[in-house]
Amino acid sequence: MTRQELLTRLAQGNERRIVLLVLDGVGDLRTADQPRTALEEARTPNLDELAARSALGRLVPAGTGITPGSGPGHLALFGYDPGSPDADVGRGVLEALGLGLDVPPDTVVARGNFATVDGAGLLLDRRAGRIPTAEGRRICGLLARRIAADGGVLGDRVEVEVHAGEAYRFVLLFRARAGTAPLDSALADTDPQQLGVPPLPIEAIGGDAARETARRIAPVLEVLQRELRSEERANTFLLRGFSRLPSLSGIGELYRLRAAALAGYPLYRGVARACGMDVVDCGKSFGQVLDRLEECWADFDYFFLHVKGTDMAGEDGDLAAKVGVIEEVDALLPRLLDLGPDVLAITGDHSTPAPMKAHSWHPVPLLLSSEYCFVDDCARFTEAEAIRGAVGTIPSSELMGLLLANAGKLGKFGA
Repeated sequence: MTRQELLTRLAQGNERRIVLLVLDGVGDLRTADQPRTALEEARTPNLDELAARSALGRLVPAGTGITPGSGPGHLALFGYDPGSPDADVGRGVLEALGLGLDVPPDTVVARGNFATVDGAGLLLDRRAGRIPTAEGRRICGLLARRIAADGGVLGDRVEVEVHAGEAYRFVLLFRARAGTAPLDSALADTDPQQLGVPPLPIEAIGGDAARETARRIAPVLEVLQRELRSEERANTFLLRGFSRLPSLSGIGELYRLRAAALAGYPLYRGVARACGMDVVDCGKSFGQVLDRLEECWADFDYFFLHVKGTDMAGEDGDLAAKVGVIEEVDALLPRLLDLGPDVLAITGDHSTPAPMKAHSWHPVPLLLSSEYCFVDDCARFTEAEAIRGAVGTIPSSELMGLLLANAGKLGKFGA
Protein backbone atom coordinates (compact mmCIF):
# COMPACT_ATOMS: atom_id res chain seq x y z
CA MET A 1 0.00 0.00 0.00
CA THR A 2 1.39 3.40 -0.98
CA ARG A 3 1.22 6.36 1.36
CA GLN A 4 -1.41 7.97 -0.84
CA GLU A 5 -3.51 4.80 -0.77
CA LEU A 6 -3.27 4.77 3.02
CA LEU A 7 -4.42 8.38 3.25
CA THR A 8 -7.34 7.59 0.95
CA ARG A 9 -8.31 4.64 3.14
CA LEU A 10 -8.22 6.78 6.30
CA ALA A 11 -9.73 9.98 4.90
CA GLN A 12 -12.95 11.19 6.47
CA GLY A 13 -14.95 14.31 5.82
CA ASN A 14 -15.74 17.11 8.24
CA GLU A 15 -16.34 20.86 8.09
CA ARG A 16 -12.87 21.94 9.19
CA ARG A 17 -11.09 24.14 6.71
CA ILE A 18 -7.51 23.81 5.48
CA VAL A 19 -5.56 26.60 3.77
CA LEU A 20 -2.30 25.96 1.92
CA LEU A 21 -0.62 29.29 1.14
CA VAL A 22 2.21 28.79 -1.37
CA LEU A 23 4.76 31.57 -1.64
CA ASP A 24 6.28 30.34 -4.87
CA GLY A 25 10.06 29.98 -4.66
CA VAL A 26 10.19 31.54 -1.18
CA GLY A 27 13.26 29.57 0.00
CA ASP A 28 16.60 31.35 -0.33
CA LEU A 29 20.27 31.16 0.66
CA ARG A 30 22.83 32.78 2.88
CA THR A 31 26.04 33.38 0.92
CA ALA A 32 29.13 35.54 1.33
CA ASP A 33 27.56 38.16 -0.93
CA GLN A 34 24.04 37.71 0.48
CA PRO A 35 24.39 37.11 4.23
CA ARG A 36 20.63 37.24 4.89
CA THR A 37 17.73 35.64 3.05
CA ALA A 38 14.61 37.47 1.93
CA LEU A 39 12.63 36.03 4.85
CA GLU A 40 15.32 37.25 7.25
CA GLU A 41 15.46 40.70 5.67
CA ALA A 42 11.69 41.18 5.52
CA ARG A 43 9.75 42.97 8.25
CA THR A 44 7.06 40.40 9.06
CA PRO A 45 5.34 41.11 12.40
CA ASN A 46 2.27 39.02 11.54
CA LEU A 47 4.24 36.01 10.32
CA ASP A 48 6.46 36.29 13.38
CA GLU A 49 3.49 36.26 15.72
CA LEU A 50 2.00 33.29 13.89
CA ALA A 51 5.32 31.40 13.88
CA ALA A 52 5.59 31.80 17.65
CA ARG A 53 2.41 29.76 18.13
CA SER A 54 2.99 27.29 15.29
CA ALA A 55 5.30 24.46 14.25
CA LEU A 56 8.05 25.04 11.72
CA GLY A 57 9.96 22.65 9.52
CA ARG A 58 11.30 22.14 6.03
CA LEU A 59 10.00 20.41 2.91
CA VAL A 60 12.08 18.61 0.28
CA PRO A 61 10.02 18.89 -2.93
CA ALA A 62 11.36 16.13 -5.18
CA GLY A 63 14.22 14.40 -3.38
CA THR A 64 17.57 15.40 -1.93
CA GLY A 65 19.62 17.30 -4.48
CA ILE A 66 16.86 17.32 -7.11
CA THR A 67 15.77 20.69 -8.48
CA PRO A 68 12.03 20.58 -9.20
CA GLY A 69 9.96 22.45 -11.71
CA SER A 70 6.80 24.16 -10.57
CA GLY A 71 4.63 21.25 -11.68
CA PRO A 72 6.34 18.54 -9.61
CA GLY A 73 6.76 20.98 -6.74
CA HIS A 74 3.02 21.62 -6.51
CA LEU A 75 1.98 18.04 -7.15
CA ALA A 76 4.10 17.02 -4.17
CA LEU A 77 2.39 19.62 -1.99
CA PHE A 78 -0.95 18.13 -2.99
CA GLY A 79 0.11 14.67 -1.81
CA TYR A 80 1.27 13.07 -5.06
CA ASP A 81 4.64 11.37 -5.40
CA PRO A 82 6.36 13.54 -8.03
CA GLY A 83 8.58 10.61 -9.00
CA SER A 84 5.71 8.27 -9.83
CA PRO A 85 4.74 7.70 -13.49
CA ASP A 86 1.19 9.00 -12.93
CA ALA A 87 2.48 12.29 -11.56
CA ASP A 88 5.05 12.78 -14.32
CA VAL A 89 3.06 15.62 -15.84
CA GLY A 90 4.76 17.92 -18.31
CA ARG A 91 4.64 21.69 -18.10
CA GLY A 92 2.97 22.03 -21.47
CA VAL A 93 -0.27 20.31 -20.58
CA LEU A 94 -0.39 22.08 -17.20
CA GLU A 95 -0.09 25.44 -18.92
CA ALA A 96 -2.83 24.49 -21.39
CA LEU A 97 -5.17 23.33 -18.64
CA GLY A 98 -4.48 26.54 -16.76
CA LEU A 99 -5.57 28.54 -19.81
CA GLY A 100 -8.84 26.61 -19.77
CA LEU A 101 -8.10 24.78 -23.02
CA ASP A 102 -9.60 21.43 -23.92
CA VAL A 103 -6.75 18.94 -24.29
CA PRO A 104 -7.86 15.72 -26.01
CA PRO A 105 -5.90 12.56 -25.12
CA ASP A 106 -4.24 12.41 -28.55
CA THR A 107 -2.77 15.91 -28.23
CA VAL A 108 0.87 16.71 -27.46
CA VAL A 109 1.31 20.08 -25.75
CA ALA A 110 4.42 22.20 -25.23
CA ARG A 111 4.84 25.32 -23.13
CA GLY A 112 6.64 28.08 -25.02
CA ASN A 113 8.75 31.08 -24.05
CA PHE A 114 9.27 33.88 -26.52
CA ALA A 115 12.98 34.69 -26.36
CA THR A 116 15.65 36.96 -27.85
CA VAL A 117 18.66 35.86 -29.92
CA ASP A 118 21.45 37.97 -31.41
CA GLY A 119 22.53 38.04 -35.04
CA ALA A 120 24.50 34.83 -34.57
CA GLY A 121 21.46 33.01 -33.18
CA LEU A 122 22.75 32.96 -29.58
CA LEU A 123 20.32 33.53 -26.73
CA LEU A 124 20.40 36.96 -25.11
CA ASP A 125 17.20 36.64 -23.05
CA ARG A 126 15.19 33.46 -22.47
CA ARG A 127 12.06 35.53 -21.67
CA ALA A 128 12.25 38.23 -24.36
CA GLY A 129 12.57 40.95 -21.74
CA ARG A 130 9.37 39.73 -20.06
CA ILE A 131 7.26 41.32 -22.79
CA PRO A 132 3.76 42.34 -21.64
CA THR A 133 0.81 40.03 -22.18
CA ALA A 134 -0.63 42.25 -24.92
CA GLU A 135 2.61 41.92 -26.88
CA GLY A 136 2.62 38.14 -26.42
CA ARG A 137 -0.93 37.97 -27.73
CA ARG A 138 -0.03 40.05 -30.77
CA ILE A 139 2.84 37.73 -31.65
CA CYS A 140 0.70 34.64 -31.10
CA GLY A 141 -1.76 36.22 -33.52
CA LEU A 142 1.00 36.36 -36.15
CA LEU A 143 1.74 32.69 -35.64
CA ALA A 144 -1.95 31.76 -35.71
CA ARG A 145 -2.43 33.54 -39.03
CA ARG A 146 0.55 31.70 -40.48
CA ILE A 147 -0.90 28.38 -39.32
CA ALA A 148 -4.34 29.28 -40.70
CA ALA A 149 -2.78 30.11 -44.09
CA ASP A 150 -1.93 26.40 -44.41
CA GLY A 151 -5.32 25.24 -43.18
CA GLY A 152 -4.04 24.54 -39.67
CA VAL A 153 -1.69 21.80 -40.87
CA LEU A 154 2.11 22.19 -41.07
CA GLY A 155 5.03 19.84 -41.55
CA ASP A 156 4.20 16.18 -42.16
CA ARG A 157 0.42 16.42 -41.65
CA VAL A 158 0.61 17.83 -38.15
CA GLU A 159 -2.31 19.97 -36.94
CA VAL A 160 -1.08 22.93 -34.87
CA GLU A 161 -2.70 25.45 -32.54
CA VAL A 162 -1.07 28.36 -30.71
CA HIS A 163 -2.56 29.99 -27.61
CA ALA A 164 -1.18 33.01 -25.77
CA GLY A 165 -0.51 32.80 -22.07
CA GLU A 166 0.79 35.42 -19.65
CA ALA A 167 3.52 37.81 -20.80
CA TYR A 168 6.13 35.88 -22.83
CA ARG A 169 4.46 32.48 -22.34
CA PHE A 170 2.31 30.53 -24.80
CA VAL A 171 1.38 26.94 -25.62
CA LEU A 172 1.54 24.91 -28.81
CA LEU A 173 -0.83 22.00 -29.35
CA PHE A 174 0.12 19.29 -31.86
CA ARG A 175 -2.15 16.55 -33.23
CA ALA A 176 -1.59 14.02 -35.97
CA ARG A 177 -4.02 14.43 -38.83
CA ALA A 178 -6.57 11.65 -39.22
CA GLY A 179 -5.13 8.58 -40.90
CA THR A 180 -1.54 9.26 -39.80
CA ALA A 181 0.49 7.79 -36.96
CA PRO A 182 -0.17 9.38 -33.56
CA LEU A 183 2.39 11.74 -32.07
CA ASP A 184 4.60 10.84 -29.11
CA SER A 185 5.34 13.26 -26.26
CA ALA A 186 8.78 11.86 -25.35
CA LEU A 187 10.56 14.95 -26.72
CA ALA A 188 13.32 17.00 -25.14
CA ASP A 189 13.04 20.70 -24.34
CA THR A 190 14.48 23.13 -26.86
CA ASP A 191 15.32 25.53 -24.01
CA PRO A 192 19.03 25.12 -23.09
CA GLN A 193 18.42 26.96 -19.77
CA GLN A 194 21.41 29.24 -20.36
CA LEU A 195 22.43 32.29 -22.35
CA GLY A 196 25.09 32.66 -25.00
CA VAL A 197 24.13 29.43 -26.78
CA PRO A 198 21.58 28.71 -29.52
CA PRO A 199 18.19 27.12 -28.87
CA LEU A 200 18.33 23.36 -28.98
CA PRO A 201 16.89 21.41 -31.93
CA ILE A 202 13.82 19.27 -31.36
CA GLU A 203 14.99 15.80 -30.34
CA ALA A 204 13.44 12.60 -29.05
CA ILE A 205 14.11 11.17 -25.60
CA GLY A 206 12.10 8.03 -26.32
CA GLY A 207 12.05 5.31 -28.95
CA ASP A 208 11.13 5.11 -32.62
CA ALA A 209 7.73 6.79 -32.20
CA ALA A 210 9.32 9.80 -30.50
CA ARG A 211 12.03 10.06 -33.13
CA GLU A 212 9.37 9.99 -35.86
CA THR A 213 7.41 12.68 -34.00
CA ALA A 214 10.50 14.89 -33.76
CA ARG A 215 11.03 14.49 -37.50
CA ARG A 216 7.44 15.53 -38.21
CA ILE A 217 7.40 18.48 -35.82
CA ALA A 218 10.81 19.95 -36.76
CA PRO A 219 9.56 21.62 -39.98
CA VAL A 220 6.55 22.98 -38.09
CA LEU A 221 8.87 24.79 -35.70
CA GLU A 222 11.03 26.09 -38.56
CA VAL A 223 7.98 27.67 -40.22
CA LEU A 224 6.90 29.35 -36.98
CA GLN A 225 10.43 30.53 -36.15
CA ARG A 226 10.69 32.29 -39.51
CA GLU A 227 7.65 34.38 -38.66
CA LEU A 228 9.51 35.92 -35.71
CA ARG A 229 12.77 36.95 -37.35
CA SER A 230 11.75 40.59 -37.76
CA GLU A 231 10.59 40.98 -34.15
CA GLU A 232 12.76 43.21 -31.98
CA ARG A 233 12.66 41.18 -28.76
CA ALA A 234 10.57 38.03 -29.34
CA ASN A 235 12.55 36.90 -32.36
CA THR A 236 12.58 33.22 -31.42
CA PHE A 237 10.93 30.80 -29.01
CA LEU A 238 11.89 27.98 -26.69
CA LEU A 239 9.74 24.94 -25.91
CA ARG A 240 9.53 22.99 -22.66
CA GLY A 241 7.48 20.23 -21.14
CA PHE A 242 6.16 18.24 -24.10
CA SER A 243 3.33 16.23 -22.56
CA ARG A 244 -0.12 14.68 -22.78
CA LEU A 245 -3.19 14.89 -20.58
CA PRO A 246 -2.42 13.19 -17.23
CA SER A 247 -4.55 10.57 -15.54
CA LEU A 248 -4.51 11.54 -11.87
CA SER A 249 -7.05 10.67 -9.20
CA GLY A 250 -8.53 13.91 -7.96
CA ILE A 251 -8.06 15.39 -4.51
CA GLY A 252 -11.77 15.12 -3.80
CA GLU A 253 -11.75 11.42 -4.57
CA LEU A 254 -8.53 10.75 -2.68
CA TYR A 255 -9.07 12.78 0.47
CA ARG A 256 -12.80 13.59 0.59
CA LEU A 257 -12.10 17.27 0.18
CA ARG A 258 -14.02 20.04 -1.53
CA ALA A 259 -10.92 21.71 -2.94
CA ALA A 260 -10.54 25.17 -4.45
CA ALA A 261 -7.55 26.77 -6.13
CA LEU A 262 -7.01 30.53 -6.18
CA ALA A 263 -4.06 31.26 -8.45
CA GLY A 264 -3.54 34.07 -10.90
CA TYR A 265 -1.22 32.35 -13.37
CA PRO A 266 -2.10 29.56 -15.83
CA LEU A 267 0.45 26.92 -14.81
CA TYR A 268 -0.80 26.79 -11.23
CA ARG A 269 -4.43 26.74 -12.28
CA GLY A 270 -3.47 23.91 -14.60
CA VAL A 271 -1.88 21.85 -11.83
CA ALA A 272 -4.99 22.39 -9.74
CA ARG A 273 -7.29 21.33 -12.58
CA ALA A 274 -5.18 18.21 -13.18
CA CYS A 275 -5.72 17.34 -9.49
CA GLY A 276 -9.48 17.81 -9.68
CA MET A 277 -9.71 21.14 -7.85
CA ASP A 278 -12.26 23.79 -8.65
CA VAL A 279 -10.39 26.79 -10.05
CA VAL A 280 -11.75 30.07 -8.70
CA ASP A 281 -11.15 33.10 -10.91
CA CYS A 282 -9.04 35.70 -9.15
CA GLY A 283 -6.46 38.36 -9.82
CA LYS A 284 -2.72 38.03 -9.44
CA SER A 285 -2.12 40.05 -6.28
CA PHE A 286 -2.50 38.51 -2.83
CA GLY A 287 -5.16 41.07 -2.02
CA GLN A 288 -7.22 39.96 -5.01
CA VAL A 289 -6.77 36.33 -4.01
CA LEU A 290 -8.09 37.16 -0.53
CA ASP A 291 -11.07 39.02 -2.00
CA ARG A 292 -12.20 35.87 -3.78
CA LEU A 293 -11.29 33.65 -0.84
CA GLU A 294 -13.63 35.62 1.41
CA GLU A 295 -16.43 35.24 -1.15
CA CYS A 296 -16.09 31.45 -1.51
CA TRP A 297 -15.07 30.54 2.06
CA ALA A 298 -18.30 28.70 2.79
CA ASP A 299 -18.17 26.60 -0.38
CA PHE A 300 -15.01 24.55 0.17
CA ASP A 301 -12.96 22.94 2.93
CA TYR A 302 -9.52 23.00 1.25
CA PHE A 303 -8.00 26.10 -0.31
CA PHE A 304 -4.79 26.37 -2.32
CA LEU A 305 -3.64 30.01 -2.50
CA HIS A 306 -0.75 30.97 -4.75
CA VAL A 307 1.62 33.97 -4.68
CA LYS A 308 3.91 34.22 -7.71
CA GLY A 309 5.97 37.33 -6.97
CA THR A 310 8.52 35.65 -4.69
CA ASP A 311 9.54 33.29 -7.48
CA MET A 312 9.73 36.02 -10.12
CA ALA A 313 11.96 38.15 -7.89
CA GLY A 314 14.20 35.18 -7.14
CA GLU A 315 14.60 34.38 -10.83
CA ASP A 316 15.57 38.01 -11.45
CA GLY A 317 18.12 37.88 -8.62
CA ASP A 318 16.27 40.78 -6.97
CA LEU A 319 16.41 40.25 -3.21
CA ALA A 320 14.76 43.60 -2.46
CA ALA A 321 11.78 42.74 -4.66
CA LYS A 322 11.46 39.35 -2.98
CA VAL A 323 11.48 41.07 0.42
CA GLY A 324 8.78 43.42 -0.82
CA VAL A 325 6.47 40.56 -1.85
CA ILE A 326 6.93 38.84 1.51
CA GLU A 327 6.14 42.07 3.36
CA GLU A 328 3.02 42.58 1.25
CA VAL A 329 1.80 39.09 2.15
CA ASP A 330 2.56 39.72 5.81
CA ALA A 331 0.58 42.97 5.83
CA LEU A 332 -2.49 41.19 4.44
CA LEU A 333 -2.14 38.03 6.54
CA PRO A 334 -4.64 39.20 9.19
CA ARG A 335 -7.40 39.07 6.57
CA LEU A 336 -6.67 35.38 6.06
CA LEU A 337 -6.44 34.67 9.78
CA ASP A 338 -9.74 36.48 10.42
CA LEU A 339 -11.50 33.78 8.37
CA GLY A 340 -10.45 31.29 11.04
CA PRO A 341 -8.84 28.45 9.09
CA ASP A 342 -8.59 25.33 11.24
CA VAL A 343 -5.28 24.43 9.60
CA LEU A 344 -2.94 26.84 7.86
CA ALA A 345 0.29 25.88 6.12
CA ILE A 346 2.62 28.49 4.60
CA THR A 347 5.46 27.24 2.43
CA GLY A 348 6.79 27.14 -1.14
CA ASP A 349 6.77 24.67 -3.99
CA HIS A 350 10.56 24.99 -4.26
CA SER A 351 13.35 27.43 -3.44
CA THR A 352 14.36 30.16 -5.89
CA PRO A 353 17.45 31.74 -4.29
CA ALA A 354 18.24 35.22 -5.53
CA PRO A 355 21.98 34.43 -5.86
CA MET A 356 21.17 31.57 -8.23
CA LYS A 357 18.43 33.32 -10.25
CA ALA A 358 16.80 29.92 -10.71
CA HIS A 359 14.96 27.09 -8.97
CA SER A 360 17.15 25.05 -6.65
CA TRP A 361 17.24 21.81 -4.67
CA HIS A 362 17.35 23.49 -1.26
CA PRO A 363 14.62 22.57 1.26
CA VAL A 364 11.74 25.02 1.63
CA PRO A 365 10.66 26.48 4.99
CA LEU A 366 7.25 25.40 6.29
CA LEU A 367 4.95 26.97 8.87
CA LEU A 368 2.12 24.75 10.14
CA SER A 369 -0.57 26.22 12.39
CA SER A 370 -3.48 24.40 13.98
CA GLU A 371 -5.06 23.71 17.33
CA TYR A 372 -3.09 20.48 17.57
CA CYS A 373 0.32 21.34 16.12
CA PHE A 374 3.35 21.06 18.43
CA VAL A 375 4.28 24.65 19.24
CA ASP A 376 8.06 24.81 19.07
CA ASP A 377 10.56 27.50 20.10
CA CYS A 378 10.84 29.17 16.69
CA ALA A 379 10.16 32.89 16.74
CA ARG A 380 10.24 33.80 13.03
CA PHE A 381 9.33 32.20 9.71
CA THR A 382 12.82 31.93 8.21
CA GLU A 383 15.02 29.20 6.78
CA ALA A 384 17.29 29.09 9.82
CA GLU A 385 14.40 28.87 12.28
CA ALA A 386 12.72 26.20 10.16
CA ILE A 387 15.82 23.99 10.43
CA ARG A 388 15.20 23.59 14.16
CA GLY A 389 11.40 23.42 14.00
CA ALA A 390 9.26 20.62 15.41
CA VAL A 391 8.14 19.28 12.03
CA GLY A 392 11.69 18.48 10.97
CA THR A 393 12.67 18.00 7.35
CA ILE A 394 10.19 15.87 5.41
CA PRO A 395 9.23 15.20 1.78
CA SER A 396 6.73 17.70 0.41
CA SER A 397 4.44 14.80 -0.51
CA GLU A 398 3.95 14.08 3.21
CA LEU A 399 2.53 17.53 3.93
CA MET A 400 -0.97 16.51 2.86
CA GLY A 401 -1.06 13.87 5.59
CA LEU A 402 -0.13 16.49 8.18
CA LEU A 403 -2.82 18.86 6.93
CA LEU A 404 -5.51 16.16 7.03
CA ALA A 405 -4.42 14.91 10.43
CA ASN A 406 -4.39 18.38 11.98
CA ALA A 407 -7.88 18.96 10.58
CA GLY A 408 -9.19 15.70 12.05
CA LYS A 409 -9.79 14.36 8.56
CA LEU A 410 -7.90 11.05 9.02
CA GLY A 411 -9.23 8.07 10.91
CA LYS A 412 -7.11 5.72 13.01
CA PHE A 413 -4.92 3.18 11.20
CA GLY A 414 -5.38 -0.34 12.52
CA ALA A 415 -6.84 -1.69 15.75
